[in-house]
Amino acid sequence: MSPNGSDRSPRRPMRRKLLQALTAGLVLATATGCTYKDFPRLGMPTPTTEEAPRILSLWQGSWAAALAVGCLVWGLILWSAFFHRRSRTKVEVPPQTRYNMPIEALYTVVPLIIVSVLFYFTARDESKLLDTSKQPDVTINVVGYQWSWGFNYVTPVAGVTGDAKTDPNLNAIPDRLKKAFPANAGGVYDFGTPATRNPQNNMPGPTLWLPKGKTVRFVLTSRDVIHSFWVVPFLMKMDVIPGHTNAFQVTPNQEGTFRGKCAELCGVDHSRMLFNVKVVSPDRYEQHLKDLAKKGQTGYIPSGIAQTSHEKNRETNNL
Repeated sequence: MSPNGSDRSPRRPMRRKLLQALTAGLVLATATGCTYKDFPRLGMPTPTTEEAPRILSLWQGSWAAALAVGCLVWGLILWSAFFHRRSRTKVEVPPQTRYNMPIEALYTVVPLIIVSVLFYFTARDESKLLDTSKQPDVTINVVGYQWSWGFNYVTPVAGVTGDAKTDPNLNAIPDRLKKAFPANAGGVYDFGTPATRNPQNNMPGPTLWLPKGKTVRFVLTSRDVIHSFWVVPFLMKMDVIPGHTNAFQVTPNQEGTFRGKCAELCGVDHSRMLFNVKVVSPDRYEQHLKDLAKKGQTGYIPSGIAQTSHEKNRETNNL
């Protein structure tokens, strides 16, 4: 009986609120729109390059490790809460465990093992993903600038004269990367502004064309601040840094038009730095390069800020 004469238990409103909270949490967890086919990717999009499954596997492994640790911690918390709660009849302090060396060694060694395993797989996959020793089929200089993207297609195009290895607009690219440029690559280019849209689907940003089944090397340069080149279904992104040239390679294996964006907060209009990636057959890709040449978009746009002396010395020492 409560003090006001009611036999209503004060715990019932709390239990009702707890039940409502659990129901709301269940609805949120099951109403995200994911299907059973999407769930194994744990939020990642469907990979569209030969390299992307390696990234997806690392992502899934990290989640599995986190879930295992989480279940262990939750289990210990619940075990302590239910089996070692204070008795209503006994109020004395329970036995205390202090300076237990085996336990202290356990909770020191186990986290070190977990971190070491995660570090090993991350370093292994990173070394594979950043390996550019293979000669690429296609080389594209991606130029980031406020507030859009430019694409230099470093390749010989019929009727276009020039040489990418000596072109002054590509001075920001170091010699170690220019060695892989094809000979007599006059090249073509494309670029965008925040108002540019893809003519096929009206999505914002310029469109980068890639050939399916060909190894593409992206050479990343910036004209102003740090950007980040991210093609979402490639599951791969890399910083675009002024005065420092990054590069990586992928092999697209699925045709379609995919979304890309800048993943580095680069200023007031960062959210408008969008682009599209259109993966097509090699023949259609070659035709696109010819179409750019017919439009007069021959040669190369300025690639960005030249390397600093420190960066040049570092790369020279590593050759």
